[in-house]
Amino acid sequence: MALKTILNYSPNFNPKKRTSKQIKFVIFHYTGMKRESEAINKLTNIQSKVSSHYLIKNNGNILTLVPDLYIAWHAGKSSWKNYKPLNQNSIGIEITNPGHEFGYKKFSKKQISSLLKLSKFLSKKYNISSKNILGHSDIAPQRKKDPGEKFPWEYLSKNKIGLWHTLKKQELTKNRKLKINKIEEEFFFTNLFKIGYSKKIPKDVNKDRYLRDVTKAFQRRFRQELVNGKTDQECLLISKNLIKGYN
Repeated sequence: MALKTILNYSPNFNPKKRTSKQIKFVIFHYTGMKRESEAINKLTNIQSKVSSHYLIKNNGNILTLVPDLYIAWHAGKSSWKNYKPLNQNSIGIEITNPGHEFGYKKFSKKQISSLLKLSKFLSKKYNISSKNILGHSDIAPQRKKDPGEKFPWEYLSKNKIGLWHTLKKQELTKNRKLKINKIEEEFFFTNLFKIGYSKKIPKDVNKDRYLRDVTKAFQRRFRQELVNGKTDQECLLISKNLIKGYN
Protein backbone atom coordinates (compact mmCIF):
# COMPACT_ATOMS: atom_id res chain seq x y z
CA MET A 1 0.00 0.00 0.00
CA ALA A 2 1.55 3.28 -1.11
CA LEU A 3 0.98 6.42 0.92
CA LYS A 4 1.11 9.82 -0.72
CA THR A 5 2.94 12.44 1.34
CA ILE A 6 4.62 15.78 0.65
CA LEU A 7 8.30 16.01 1.58
CA ASN A 8 9.12 18.99 3.79
CA TYR A 9 12.17 17.82 5.70
CA SER A 10 13.14 19.04 9.16
CA PRO A 11 16.79 19.18 10.31
CA ASN A 12 15.71 18.25 13.84
CA PHE A 13 16.48 14.57 14.30
CA ASN A 14 19.23 12.28 15.60
CA PRO A 15 21.80 11.51 12.89
CA LYS A 16 22.08 7.85 13.87
CA LYS A 17 19.50 5.58 12.25
CA ARG A 18 17.42 3.10 14.27
CA THR A 19 16.13 -0.28 13.14
CA SER A 20 12.51 -0.82 12.18
CA LYS A 21 12.18 -3.24 15.13
CA GLN A 22 12.89 -0.39 17.55
CA ILE A 23 9.70 1.36 16.45
CA LYS A 24 7.03 0.30 18.93
CA PHE A 25 4.71 3.31 19.30
CA VAL A 26 2.80 5.95 17.37
CA ILE A 27 2.24 9.19 19.29
CA PHE A 28 -0.44 11.72 18.27
CA HIS A 29 0.03 15.45 18.92
CA TYR A 30 -1.71 18.67 18.00
CA THR A 31 0.43 21.59 16.85
CA GLY A 32 -1.02 24.02 19.44
CA MET A 33 -0.27 27.14 17.40
CA LYS A 34 -2.50 29.86 15.96
CA ARG A 35 -1.47 29.33 12.35
CA GLU A 36 -0.59 26.21 10.44
CA SER A 37 2.31 27.98 8.68
CA GLU A 38 3.82 28.90 12.08
CA ALA A 39 3.65 25.26 13.19
CA ILE A 40 5.37 24.04 10.01
CA ASN A 41 8.06 26.71 10.40
CA LYS A 42 8.69 25.70 14.00
CA LEU A 43 8.90 21.99 13.22
CA THR A 44 11.41 22.62 10.42
CA ASN A 45 13.49 25.36 12.09
CA ILE A 46 16.87 24.16 13.39
CA GLN A 47 16.68 26.64 16.29
CA SER A 48 13.40 25.23 17.68
CA LYS A 49 14.89 21.77 18.37
CA VAL A 50 11.47 20.15 17.89
CA SER A 51 10.08 18.02 15.08
CA SER A 52 7.85 15.08 14.27
CA HIS A 53 7.87 12.47 11.55
CA TYR A 54 4.62 13.65 9.98
CA LEU A 55 2.26 16.61 10.04
CA ILE A 56 -1.34 16.45 8.89
CA LYS A 57 -2.56 19.77 7.54
CA ASN A 58 -6.05 21.25 7.84
CA ASN A 59 -6.81 20.13 4.29
CA GLY A 60 -5.75 16.55 5.03
CA ASN A 61 -2.41 16.70 3.21
CA ILE A 62 0.32 14.71 4.95
CA LEU A 63 3.81 16.21 5.22
CA THR A 64 6.83 13.98 5.85
CA LEU A 65 9.19 15.95 8.08
CA VAL A 66 11.57 13.25 9.32
CA PRO A 67 12.02 9.78 7.74
CA ASP A 68 10.72 6.97 9.97
CA LEU A 69 14.09 5.40 10.75
CA TYR A 70 15.47 8.59 12.26
CA ILE A 71 14.55 9.72 15.78
CA ALA A 72 12.45 12.91 15.66
CA TRP A 73 12.18 15.25 18.67
CA HIS A 74 8.47 15.17 19.46
CA ALA A 75 7.84 13.36 22.78
CA GLY A 76 10.23 15.17 25.12
CA LYS A 77 10.40 13.96 28.71
CA SER A 78 8.00 11.04 28.60
CA SER A 79 7.32 7.49 29.75
CA TRP A 80 4.94 4.58 29.14
CA LYS A 81 5.29 1.22 30.84
CA ASN A 82 9.06 0.51 30.82
CA TYR A 83 9.86 2.91 27.99
CA LYS A 84 11.37 6.35 28.57
CA PRO A 85 11.84 8.75 26.93
CA LEU A 86 9.69 7.67 23.99
CA ASN A 87 11.40 9.47 21.10
CA GLN A 88 13.73 6.55 20.41
CA ASN A 89 10.88 4.02 20.08
CA SER A 90 8.11 6.05 18.46
CA ILE A 91 6.81 7.81 15.40
CA GLY A 92 5.32 11.23 16.07
CA ILE A 93 2.35 12.59 14.13
CA GLU A 94 1.39 16.26 14.51
CA ILE A 95 -2.10 17.38 13.50
CA THR A 96 -2.82 21.04 12.83
CA ASN A 97 -5.04 22.41 15.61
CA PRO A 98 -4.72 25.65 17.62
CA GLY A 99 -4.93 23.63 20.84
CA HIS A 100 -6.20 24.61 24.28
CA GLU A 101 -4.31 27.92 24.34
CA PHE A 102 -5.63 29.31 21.07
CA GLY A 103 -9.23 28.11 20.67
CA TYR A 104 -9.13 24.32 20.65
CA LYS A 105 -11.47 22.93 17.99
CA LYS A 106 -12.63 19.65 16.50
CA PHE A 107 -10.30 17.98 14.04
CA SER A 108 -11.57 18.08 10.45
CA LYS A 109 -12.92 15.00 8.65
CA LYS A 110 -10.12 15.31 6.09
CA GLN A 111 -7.52 15.32 8.86
CA ILE A 112 -8.98 12.22 10.55
CA SER A 113 -9.33 10.39 7.22
CA SER A 114 -5.63 11.04 6.49
CA LEU A 115 -4.66 10.13 10.04
CA LEU A 116 -6.46 6.82 9.71
CA LYS A 117 -4.65 6.01 6.44
CA LEU A 118 -1.27 7.01 7.82
CA SER A 119 -1.75 5.16 11.13
CA LYS A 120 -2.88 1.96 9.39
CA PHE A 121 0.08 2.18 7.03
CA LEU A 122 2.57 2.61 9.91
CA SER A 123 0.92 -0.03 12.11
CA LYS A 124 1.18 -2.59 9.34
CA LYS A 125 4.69 -1.63 8.25
CA TYR A 126 6.19 -1.74 11.75
CA ASN A 127 3.81 -4.23 13.36
CA ILE A 128 2.64 -1.69 15.96
CA SER A 129 0.06 -2.94 18.43
CA SER A 130 -3.17 -0.94 18.89
CA LYS A 131 -2.35 -0.59 22.59
CA ASN A 132 0.83 1.27 21.60
CA ILE A 133 -0.99 4.04 19.78
CA LEU A 134 -1.02 6.90 22.27
CA GLY A 135 -1.55 10.60 22.78
CA HIS A 136 1.13 13.02 23.96
CA SER A 137 -0.80 13.57 27.20
CA ASP A 138 -0.71 9.81 27.90
CA ILE A 139 3.09 9.78 27.97
CA ALA A 140 3.61 13.25 29.51
CA PRO A 141 0.48 13.90 31.66
CA GLN A 142 2.05 16.72 33.64
CA ARG A 143 3.18 18.75 30.68
CA LYS A 144 0.77 18.03 27.86
CA LYS A 145 -2.95 18.08 26.99
CA ASP A 146 -2.72 17.04 23.33
CA PRO A 147 -4.33 15.72 21.25
CA GLY A 148 -7.09 16.50 23.81
CA GLU A 149 -10.67 15.63 24.57
CA LYS A 150 -11.97 16.50 21.07
CA PHE A 151 -9.74 13.91 19.47
CA PRO A 152 -11.89 11.01 18.12
CA TRP A 153 -10.27 8.08 19.93
CA GLU A 154 -13.51 6.06 19.92
CA TYR A 155 -13.95 6.43 16.15
CA LEU A 156 -10.31 5.50 15.49
CA SER A 157 -10.55 2.41 17.70
CA LYS A 158 -13.56 1.23 15.70
CA ASN A 159 -11.19 1.35 12.74
CA LYS A 160 -8.54 -0.66 14.62
CA ILE A 161 -6.35 2.30 15.58
CA GLY A 162 -5.85 2.66 19.33
CA LEU A 163 -7.91 1.08 22.10
CA TRP A 164 -11.26 2.09 23.59
CA HIS A 165 -13.49 0.55 26.22
CA THR A 166 -16.50 -1.64 25.43
CA LEU A 167 -18.95 -0.11 27.93
CA LYS A 168 -22.39 1.22 27.04
CA LYS A 169 -22.99 4.97 27.35
CA GLN A 170 -25.99 4.51 29.65
CA GLU A 171 -23.95 2.44 32.09
CA LEU A 172 -21.25 5.09 32.15
CA THR A 173 -23.41 8.18 32.64
CA LYS A 174 -25.26 6.68 35.61
CA ASN A 175 -21.88 6.21 37.34
CA ARG A 176 -20.56 9.67 36.51
CA LYS A 177 -19.67 11.78 39.57
CA LEU A 178 -20.52 8.93 41.96
CA LYS A 179 -17.86 8.95 44.66
CA ILE A 180 -15.38 6.16 45.20
CA ASN A 181 -13.76 5.22 48.49
CA LYS A 182 -10.02 5.17 49.21
CA ILE A 183 -9.59 1.46 48.39
CA GLU A 184 -11.43 1.88 45.08
CA GLU A 185 -9.31 4.94 44.29
CA GLU A 186 -6.11 2.94 44.89
CA PHE A 187 -7.50 0.23 42.63
CA PHE A 188 -8.20 2.84 39.94
CA PHE A 189 -4.59 4.09 39.97
CA THR A 190 -3.25 0.53 40.02
CA ASN A 191 -5.27 -0.05 36.83
CA LEU A 192 -3.87 3.12 35.23
CA PHE A 193 -0.30 2.05 35.99
CA LYS A 194 -1.00 -1.40 34.55
CA ILE A 195 -2.37 0.24 31.40
CA GLY A 196 0.91 2.11 31.03
CA TYR A 197 0.67 5.52 32.72
CA SER A 198 3.84 6.26 34.67
CA LYS A 199 3.66 5.57 38.40
CA LYS A 200 6.90 7.43 39.06
CA ILE A 201 6.13 10.76 40.69
CA PRO A 202 8.67 13.46 39.76
CA LYS A 203 10.76 14.59 42.75
CA ASP A 204 9.64 18.21 42.60
CA VAL A 205 5.92 17.40 42.30
CA ASN A 206 3.27 16.88 44.96
CA LYS A 207 1.75 13.35 44.85
CA ASP A 208 -1.90 14.56 44.79
CA ARG A 209 -1.13 16.99 41.98
CA TYR A 210 0.56 14.27 39.97
CA LEU A 211 -2.33 11.81 40.41
CA ARG A 212 -4.78 14.53 39.38
CA ASP A 213 -2.76 15.18 36.20
CA VAL A 214 -2.69 11.46 35.38
CA THR A 215 -6.46 11.27 35.97
CA LYS A 216 -6.99 14.19 33.58
CA ALA A 217 -4.86 12.52 30.92
CA PHE A 218 -6.90 9.34 31.34
CA GLN A 219 -10.16 11.35 31.06
CA ARG A 220 -8.99 13.24 27.97
CA ARG A 221 -8.45 9.88 26.37
CA PHE A 222 -11.26 7.68 27.68
CA ARG A 223 -13.89 9.91 29.37
CA GLN A 224 -13.91 12.98 27.18
CA GLU A 225 -17.24 14.49 28.25
CA LEU A 226 -15.89 15.46 31.68
CA VAL A 227 -12.22 16.23 32.27
CA ASN A 228 -12.01 17.38 35.88
CA GLY A 229 -9.15 15.38 37.39
CA LYS A 230 -11.53 13.80 39.91
CA THR A 231 -11.86 10.05 40.25
CA ASP A 232 -15.39 8.61 40.28
CA GLN A 233 -17.24 5.33 39.67
CA GLU A 234 -17.35 5.95 35.92
CA CYS A 235 -13.56 6.31 35.72
CA LEU A 236 -13.12 3.19 37.84
CA LEU A 237 -15.47 1.23 35.58
CA ILE A 238 -13.62 2.32 32.43
CA SER A 239 -10.22 1.47 33.93
CA LYS A 240 -11.41 -2.06 34.84
CA ASN A 241 -12.75 -2.59 31.33
CA LEU A 242 -9.55 -1.38 29.63
CA ILE A 243 -7.22 -3.69 31.55
CA LYS A 244 -8.27 -6.60 29.30
CA GLY A 245 -7.02 -4.82 26.17
CA TYR A 246 -3.78 -3.48 27.62
CA ASN A 247 -2.47 -6.70 29.16
